[in-house]
Amino acid sequence: MGTRIILPSTRSLHANKGTGDHQVMQLPFSDKPGRRERHLRRRHSSPLFAWPPIEVQPQTLRAAQKADQEESHAFRDTFRAQVQKAVDLPPNAGSDAVLALKEELEKLYEQACGLSGEQEQEKQALRKLIGLIMRAVRTAAGEDPLAHQELEEGERARTIHFRLLEHSLVADILHPESPIAEDELVPALLGAEEKELTAALELFDADQLALLLAKGVELLGGLERMHVDTAIARQRLALLQQVLSG
Repeated sequence: MGTRIILPSTRSLHANKGTGDHQVMQLPFSDKPGRRERHLRRRHSSPLFAWPPIEVQPQTLRAAQKADQEESHAFRDTFRAQVQKAVDLPPNAGSDAVLALKEELEKLYEQACGLSGEQEQEKQALRKLIGLIMRAVRTAAGEDPLAHQELEEGERARTIHFRLLEHSLVADILHPESPIAEDELVPALLGAEEKELTAALELFDADQLALLLAKGVELLGGLERMHVDTAIARQRLALLQQVLSG
């Protein structure tokens, strides 16, 4: 039997601690990375993404960090412009203009959840602005029960959506330019912390979960034939099975 490599959890992998004969390169990962760096961190020396594991090179990490920082800076410019647009919105603005602004603010919120650095103040401001807009929309709806029902359903959906976006894996999966390639989705899920995985699984319907489960079984089976310890990933796969069965 060949050397047995312990498959690390996301936490231990990110701490760059090798096991046995497999020594993991130390890399200067950020405390609050953006989507590009986060995905490099998932992939770094992870058997889930490649066997033998592939280490991220320092220059690749630096390029990702630079791109994430540039995206955060560009976001702040757009954020300030949209806030000013909301402030300048005339009281008699039509419903189309108001709802279009709300959608732009929601997209900004989605983006903020995936950025590097600290974005909590911007997110709080966006939630407040969206709340003010929806209050005005509810007032404009008058006594129309159907309109109020639709607004309540939209509010519930937005609350769930924003809750899920607090998990970086969800934000990365949903990003229009997601760093997670289609063939990397299962490794990303099985390498995630339990809370991240639980949140991410809410994004998929039953058919999609069944497909993810089948691919996960195939992936771990192949690694186990290579004498890789998949105990932690098996726990994540069991959670996927539980969600599908439930």
